[in-house]
Formats: sequence, structure tokens, C-alpha cells
Amino acid sequence: MAKFEDVANALSRRVRDGVYTTSQRLPSEYDLAKEFDVSRLTVRKAIDLLIRQQLLVKSPGKGTYVMTYSDKVESGRLGLQGFTEAAKAYGKKSRTEVISFGPLDPVPEEISRVLALDTRVNKEIDMLVRRRFWDEEPMTVEHVAICHEYVAGLKPHDFEGSLFALLEKRVAIAYSHQEVEAMLMDKKMAKLLHGKKGDPLLRVHSVTYTADAKPILFDTSYYRADKYSFKSTLTRDTH
Repeated sequence: MAKFEDVANALSRRVRDGVYTTSQRLPSEYDLAKEFDVSRLTVRKAIDLLIRQQLLVKSPGKGTYVMTYSDKVESGRLGLQGFTEAAKAYGKKSRTEVISFGPLDPVPEEISRVLALDTRVNKEIDMLVRRRFWDEEPMTVEHVAICHEYVAGLKPHDFEGSLFALLEKRVAIAYSHQEVEAMLMDKKMAKLLHGKKGDPLLRVHSVTYTADAKPILFDTSYYRADKYSFKSTLTRDTH
């Protein structure tokens, strides 16, 4: 890991631990460089990284400040990441329970449309259902419809880690479109996520594509609304 990433991780932990609070101005680059025993360029690269990750914001002529921070997991803050990657970025241990994996037959009309089956030679679809944990706390339940060509020959235990990392051995992942809606837990989902019937829940439909807009998978995931948020922060360029 590069030195600037070490510095960025240390600063990120301070924000998450409340050492640096919302709207607080960070020490100067000079002071941080002296504290971490690195160059000012290294500190500047660390700060630039955290600005891209929407944890810090720079005000020209005034300094670098901590953005509004929530202790919820903010999907999208660090770009397109899988659950395992996001857990690592937040300093959490992740675990995956594969509930089921196998051919989807018949393929529902919506999944067929979203995954553009009428344009594919191989029209087989596999359905993967998983429960994901952070530090042994259930966070989400995933129902992932995947084009068979990308997972042919794989077994349920192969999906106990990062799905993106597994798929990227066979196909290049470029981007994903998401739609988020609020709902309430039913009895089944409450049991899986250790909640209560009627607790708030976020249902997220995601379609992940290759660079040439070929759909790879259609994911319908259910997230605990008390632990997860979906956030996009827009910053205005200076002119």
C-alpha cells in the first residue's frame, strides 16, 4: 500500500471515530506531514483521495473540512463496489451465506427483458440468493439473476466471497444502474435480517453492465434501513 493510502486510511478512521467531526477543518498539510513523517505531496494525495471518496471537501483559501458524516453505510460513496469491497473500505469483516444457487426456470418476464435474453445466444439464467454479514450482523439479502455464460461451472461455495471479483475473472464490469425504494419488512425478511415485521427496509434493483452496455446481472437486494443509506453527493466546480 502506498504511503498516501496509509495516511488517507488514518484520516478516514479519525472521521469515523469522531476525532474529526462534521464541518471541522483539518490541520494544515504542513502539520499533517510532520505528524505522519511524510512529504506534503503525500498528504495532498491522501486528501485528494478522501475528497474523491466524499469524506472531505476543500474550500479554496480556507482549508479542508470534514463533510457531513453518517454512521450508516453509504452505498456509492466509494464508487461502484461490491459488498465485500465496501466492508473492507469501512474496516469491517464481511461474511456471506449462500442460501441457494441454480438455474432459473422459467425466467420471469422482467428478468428476461432486463437481461436482454432475446438478443443472446445462451438464454440460460442462474439465480443466486445470499445473505451478507458485517461483523456477524446481517445487513442485506440478495437475489441476483446472472447470465449463465458468466457463471458456468461454478458451485454455491464459490459465491461466498466477492461476486464482482469472481465475475471479473470472466467479464469486465463497467457500470451499474440502481433504483431504490422504501418498504417494510415482512415476516420472512425480518427473520433473515434480525429485525421485526414492519421495520423499514430498502429494496434496491441494480443492473450491472459491460462497457458496451451488455447486461451481466440483475440484482434485487434488501437492506436494513437502520444501517444502510444510498447517497450521491454533488459538488459544484469552481469557475
